[in-house]
Amino acid sequence: MRRRNKLSRTVRALPVAVALVVCLAPIEAQTYKATVVEQVGQVSVQAGGYLVALSQGGSISPQQVIVAGPDGYAKFQVSDGSTFEVFNNSRVVFRQNLGNWKDLLNVVIGRVKVFIQHEPGKPNYNEVSSPTAVISVRGTVFDVVVEDIDGTTFVTLDEGVVNVRNVTAPGNQVQLLPGDSIRVFRGQPLMGRQIDKGNALRLALKAARDAIWEAMMQRRAGSGPIAGSSPTQADKNKGGTTTTPGAPPAPPGSPPPPPGGGQ
Repeated sequence: MRRRNKLSRTVRALPVAVALVVCLAPIEAQTYKATVVEQVGQVSVQAGGYLVALSQGGSISPQQVIVAGPDGYAKFQVSDGSTFEVFNNSRVVFRQNLGNWKDLLNVVIGRVKVFIQHEPGKPNYNEVSSPTAVISVRGTVFDVVVEDIDGTTFVTLDEGVVNVRNVTAPGNQVQLLPGDSIRVFRGQPLMGRQIDKGNALRLALKAARDAIWEAMMQRRAGSGPIAGSSPTQADKNKGGTTTTPGAPPAPPGSPPPPPGGGQ
């Protein structure tokens, strides 16, 4: 008799549990979305085999692909206040691995800049990946540029600490501190001596990003639409080299083009 009553209570509790899961599902889905807070040029999301144009105030869902055209730029915000910027000529998957709560972005090609928010003393663990690398963060500001179809990945850190691991080669991960950069090549293990502590590439990134923001401010002031050449023209006026902002930085030893900015 006691077992029968226990079974009866369990059966009655099942609809309540199912209803709770159904109610929480939309909330969880909403939490995992990202909202467009800034947008310039051609930026789309791939949905059902089609490209759908994004605009400020719109949102994207997990496993959707962000595609930025030659003149495209967009800034997205997630529920914890963290943001990420997607630059021109980029293709990025948002929260590709639903089973991994730390997974934020997978950069297929092009460049992103990530700003991870966290409370003082409390890490906010996130991961950004590429075809060759996984970048693990706790709360920080950094750039990731996938330079070519082979997945060569350039990582540079502005604030905080990140760990970088090459997923295509054996070996330990390396830790980057503010001002450090590293380039990850397919099949080549990472070593601490590969860390570049120079500022040239970081300054090139910052210059191109600053140019994009300048062009955005001009558009808001009503000076006309932003063409794909606006950021490079701004660099030209400053006497710098002219390259598409989303283009990857050149390897050490050659003058670095400005692929997109710093803070």
